[in-house]
Amino acid sequence: MTGRIATLGDHAMSRRSLLQALGIGAGAITLAACAPSGGSTPVAAAPSATAPANAENFSFAAWSLSEGAGKPVIEGQLNAFGQSKGVTVAPVSYPFNEYLNQMTLQIRGGQFNGAAQLDIAWLGTLAALGKLQDLSGLAKGRGYTPSALEAGQFDGVQYGLPWTMGAIGLIANSDILSRVGVDKLPTDIKEFEAVLRELKALGDGTIPYAASTKVAQLKDFQVWMQTFGCSLVEKGKVMIGDDASIEAATWYKRLHDDGLIAPDVDRFDARSLFSQGKAAMYDDAPVGRAAVLKDSPDPDLARKLMPAARPVLSAGDDPRAFAWGHTVVVVNGAGAGTAGEFAQWLTSDEKVVVDYFTALGLPPTTETGLASAAVKADTFISAFGERITATATPSPFWVYPQYGQIDKVIAEKVQAVLIGQTDPATAMKEAGKAAQALIG
Repeated sequence: MTGRIATLGDHAMSRRSLLQALGIGAGAITLAACAPSGGSTPVAAAPSATAPANAENFSFAAWSLSEGAGKPVIEGQLNAFGQSKGVTVAPVSYPFNEYLNQMTLQIRGGQFNGAAQLDIAWLGTLAALGKLQDLSGLAKGRGYTPSALEAGQFDGVQYGLPWTMGAIGLIANSDILSRVGVDKLPTDIKEFEAVLRELKALGDGTIPYAASTKVAQLKDFQVWMQTFGCSLVEKGKVMIGDDASIEAATWYKRLHDDGLIAPDVDRFDARSLFSQGKAAMYDDAPVGRAAVLKDSPDPDLARKLMPAARPVLSAGDDPRAFAWGHTVVVVNGAGAGTAGEFAQWLTSDEKVVVDYFTALGLPPTTETGLASAAVKADTFISAFGERITATATPSPFWVYPQYGQIDKVIAEKVQAVLIGQTDPATAMKEAGKAAQALIG
């Protein structure tokens, strides 16, 4: 096999730093690997955020406003801030899978002004439009952890104020696992597959692993490619198409054909299946917990949630996971000054961030928020940090403004393998070529 990755090396977030980022440790945090740099596409100079002479109405865009768990919480925040300033904050919402495309179109066309929720993976894409404000002045003295601030930077500019940070990893139902005599997921990938087969053999219709199989979320497969030893991209050269990526695609196809993962599943389908007790495990960030518990008929599901490290190919390998997080950006234009004040308040006011964590379980990004009793008492977040976030890394594709397109072309080729349109070797080589063409 070529392109083997034994450990995470210099690109890893240090274990100590990531546990601190989740409130499990204390002190300075240095997650410079989370801060994207701009690849080959120059970004126009960003205007600096300035305090408004008078409070103005503005819009706030968030995919969380389209989700059952987050919508009432964020609407309450918008109302509270609006009342305190005597302004109206207009909510703008698109489903997550459509959000980046819609916001790109709206911002590029000058049809959106205000603040917006942003996945840290998308920062480079929107920064490249040249319409985001530099929020460095708003970030000073607010107590954000250094690593969280870096996650909101692109090409050294503070485009985003960090809202929450974590990773995406496996979450299992301990009760379902106990039916096959398993109290924790194996660390070896062969043993992991064996557990999936035991779960399938129960014959009760439970999906062993509600993995992503729709294009919208098949970026999750990139972490499995890393698990098998593909580095994805090195110094601008896309590595997909190597032996490791082909081996990963062959394995994923086998899981699909044998009914160990299900067709046509995205993150939201997986949450629904898991919440109803129809899936033993799935991939998610900490944000998923609130949605799963809200929709579940099982009053004891919270007790059964078990974050688990992704299995590895060989002993000594580090479990793979992509870092995850949300920032709030401000689009230059009418109302931007008040929108910047809102972004600062939303992400760093101690009461606001602790209440947000209590409602949705999303870790804060400030030292005081992480030190709060509510965060420290949360055993799920602690376990998630220890087992998943501790070895998470940013996707190496995040540095490219074409990141969304790169994800899509790779996902389309993986899906083609799953539905039998092509073989793993052909698909991975084509995916690598398509991604390389986008990078240049």
